[in-house]
Amino acid sequence: MIVSGQPMAIPHGSNETSYLLPPNKEDWEGQGIPDFVYGQKDLMQEGIQWPRNVPSFLNTLPLSRFDTVLCSAWRQRMELGLFRYCLGELQTQTLPGTVGFVAQLNVERGVQRRPPQNIRSVRQPFDPEQFNFNKIRPGEVLFRLHREPGLPDVLQQEEILVLINVSPLEWGHVLLVPEPARGLPQRLLPGALRAGLEAVLLSSHPGFRIGFNSLGGLASVNHLHLHGYYLAHRLPVEGAPSEPLDPGGHLYLLQAVPAPGFLFYTSGPGPDLEALISRVCLATNYLTDHEIAHNLFVTRGAPPGKTSPSSALTGIRVILWARKSSFGIKESEAFNVALCELAGHLPVKTSQDFSSLTEAAALALIQDCLLPHDQAEEVRAALVALVAQEEQ
Repeated sequence: MIVSGQPMAIPHGSNETSYLLPPNKEDWEGQGIPDFVYGQKDLMQEGIQWPRNVPSFLNTLPLSRFDTVLCSAWRQRMELGLFRYCLGELQTQTLPGTVGFVAQLNVERGVQRRPPQNIRSVRQPFDPEQFNFNKIRPGEVLFRLHREPGLPDVLQQEEILVLINVSPLEWGHVLLVPEPARGLPQRLLPGALRAGLEAVLLSSHPGFRIGFNSLGGLASVNHLHLHGYYLAHRLPVEGAPSEPLDPGGHLYLLQAVPAPGFLFYTSGPGPDLEALISRVCLATNYLTDHEIAHNLFVTRGAPPGKTSPSSALTGIRVILWARKSSFGIKESEAFNVALCELAGHLPVKTSQDFSSLTEAAALALIQDCLLPHDQAEEVRAALVALVAQEEQ
């Protein structure tokens, strides 16, 4: 059993303070939201790897400008008490077995997170009367993610606000919220996915991941958002092998992981990234329209094929899982199955469950949330047909 590393050391640069809140709380609302402006040169395609001395490298790893800004602003909000609880070191263990589950004890999140909204449909409309991200406190916004104008191969990007998740899973847990005033329901859109993919490319940390939970896939707020967070551990989905599902090599089935998922891959920014966004949103639109809940996970990883846990992180993997709808939180379970659990990261709610959890028990919980075989085959055939149709 190991314990997770200390929060990342943040270099003190000249641009750090512009993302911090002023000392007086009365001034927070009036200071405006700072822009984090990035260009093509900030998107890092190559050279991001896991060092050998994981996870103690966190204090020495060179961080990108994005990491520095996000982590310094996030840490200040923690010091100011804007979270529901103070996130300290999380007790962490890799469960014995073939999968490589990373389990973490996070009692406070299990107890203090906001109760999920009353959701009964994957296609449920946005309800302005329910909690949404237009109702948060001013200090919870870190910055606005903003592209330089005129970047090639990209349509106009929506305004993306980066907020703290007040019930954090791990260090640096944020939410990416596209144009919150529009009141978009929790249905994945191309601009939101692009922001998530580019956030991963903006980070020099191999463990910065992005994810999306649909309604029925344990999204607790029906207002379009993605999750982003740092985890100083490899996950099974980074290097798991896969088999191609279409002749064009654009859709794969991920194997040897907690749950089989659809794998999309790109080596980096440019036309390939835009094509991937289009294919992923075709798939999630199909699932939403057919009332099929789903979870999505974005991580640096190896190309598709016969890869291994030690494979190089040469590109971006997007993994999509179709699953049974689950509305509300199952309080009696050791963990709830959503985007990070399907990827192999298990935030466990109680000390007793943390000490007794086995790989077999974790797999049973996850597999109980998957679609029945016949429905899974139907979804697979439909997505293969959609990808083939797009290639024509």
